[in-house]
Amino acid sequence: MNGILLIGATLLALAASQAAQDPVKNVPVEFSKGASSITVKDSVRGYATVNYTVAARAGQTIMVRMNTNNGSSYFNVTAPGADDALFNGSIAGNSFTGKLPSTGNYTVQVYLMRNAARRNEVANYTLTLGLR
Repeated sequence: MNGILLIGATLLALAASQAAQDPVKNVPVEFSKGASSITVKDSVRGYATVNYTVAARAGQTIMVRMNTNNGSSYFNVTAPGADDALFNGSIAGNSFTGKLPSTGNYTVQVYLMRNAARRNEVANYTLTLGLR
């Protein structure tokens, strides 16, 4: 019985350790007065991600473009309340323009693919996000 408790405690410690290594940085996007786009420079390392959230209305067009120094760095766009990405960068590349299906907060998630994340690589990027 003590062996099972030890294994359980070890697994819990490993899960907590992994969670501490996978930080999620949440960044609300606010456009300057009169502006319809924003450009940010940042980086991700390993399994960390950056989630940019932008409030948008149904029917608006979102434009997202990312330049990065790491070929394994991408972004996804997820609609409010959706489980699946509206756009998946690892499949379609680092540029997306599309009409939004619903009103709410959209998430643009910047990340490294597992091959680069497990090597704890860094991706420096410039992300341009716009609404019209």
